[in-house]
Amino acid sequence: MTDSGRDIDSDEMVLTFSLDGETFAIPVSHVNEIIDPLPVTRAPCADPFAPGLVNVRGAIAPFVDLRQRLGMPPAVLGETSRVLVLDLMVGGESTKVAMLADDVDDITDTRMADLEAVPELGVRWPVHLIRGVAKKNDTLVIVLDVEPAFAPTSHK
Repeated sequence: MTDSGRDIDSDEMVLTFSLDGETFAIPVSHVNEIIDPLPVTRAPCADPFAPGLVNVRGAIAPFVDLRQRLGMPPAVLGETSRVLVLDLMVGGESTKVAMLADDVDDITDTRMADLEAVPELGVRWPVHLIRGVAKKNDTLVIVLDVEPAFAPTSHK
């Protein structure tokens, strides 16, 4: 059985990270590296979701603000803040994208068949951005659906 080409009966390695006190996860297969925060060059008239660019080891990457997409307040840099450099398909092309996390927690196995659906009532994030919720110890981990979570905003 598959879900967008993924075997939902298998375990998937995910990287857990924090945003605004909540624990999120993204498949490790999308994570290129984790680095200290970088200066962001703001782009004029840029979409609030992708407000600028960063230089990652000589490669220019769009800097996305996942907090903005999830309806969270802007980030405040702290000692544990890290930049996740992700490899994503954007417009059919493999693209490096950088995003800021409040903290990077762990790499863990998550059984995709055990993900619970996100109830639309009482959730503060857009549910179409979330594959499901996993339970790890006493923590709920929100597993992001990478394609919609990082898709460019269409301009009209």
